[in-house]
Amino acid sequence: MKPFINKTPVLSSSLLNDMVDANIVFKCENFQKMGAFKMRGAANAILSLSEEERQRGVVTHSSGNFAQAVSLAAQKLGVKAYIVMPENAPQVKKDGVLTYEGEIIECESTPQTREKTASRVQKEKGASFLHPSNHDEVIYGNSTAAIELLEECPNLDVILTPIGGGGLISGTALAAHYFSDNCKVIGGEPMEADDAFRSLISGKIETNDSVNTIADGLRTNLGDRNFPIIQKYVDKIIRVEEDEIINAMQLIWERLKIIIEPSSAVPFAAVLKNKEEFKNKNVGIILSGGNVDVKNLPF
Repeated sequence: MKPFINKTPVLSSSLLNDMVDANIVFKCENFQKMGAFKMRGAANAILSLSEEERQRGVVTHSSGNFAQAVSLAAQKLGVKAYIVMPENAPQVKKDGVLTYEGEIIECESTPQTREKTASRVQKEKGASFLHPSNHDEVIYGNSTAAIELLEECPNLDVILTPIGGGGLISGTALAAHYFSDNCKVIGGEPMEADDAFRSLISGKIETNDSVNTIADGLRTNLGDRNFPIIQKYVDKIIRVEEDEIINAMQLIWERLKIIIEPSSAVPFAAVLKNKEEFKNKNVGIILSGGNVDVKNLPF
């Protein structure tokens, strides 16, 4: 994977550390190629295909970041990419797909329609389907962000990630299990799309009736490949309100001087909400991406 991804920087802020009385390091996947950790999983998944499979192309459905990741990874490997996107996906993410020569097929903004449309394209084109989060090779690719973080900061007590479809947190949980001594993994999730939180309680994959959250990358559900990993290796999930997400996002923009999207702010919002839990600990946070519409900021 190394020729296809960036080894992203790890940043910290003494001001943010003082706010929570902890040592926080941020793994900045907003500096990843195409602007999000999704490049890792997409590159690994396409590299894992046979030459014959690559010639028939790949198809995925995504609200934006995985769409761009598959498009870019496919472009670099000379593979045709068909991208099913909900019609309300941010324009900045649609533009990214087109820049990387992905072919967009728009559909209604429901998980069922996305899957149905991708399945149709898969049959018509003979393309290999790459799920954004519920795919083994995608999960393994995603795990490399936490592996890099643990190589640089081996003394972490906990790593937090956002949780949407479950592809990042399951990869992170595997990385922490196999590449650290005793590092816990905690998920941050919007209250308005708390299916993962409820899934851990019920023991089965839950869905959301509505996904009215600013964290547009976290509006998806867990899958049967990542949910068992999450059940086994993720310590807990902390839910946060919309105003807490916006506040955390603004603090990172102001203090770290970097651009992140709302989904990336969710785990930091979880730390701010539960300061006592993280007091005096070495905390790693994976900032999942920076593909934000700067003309439509919440602050």
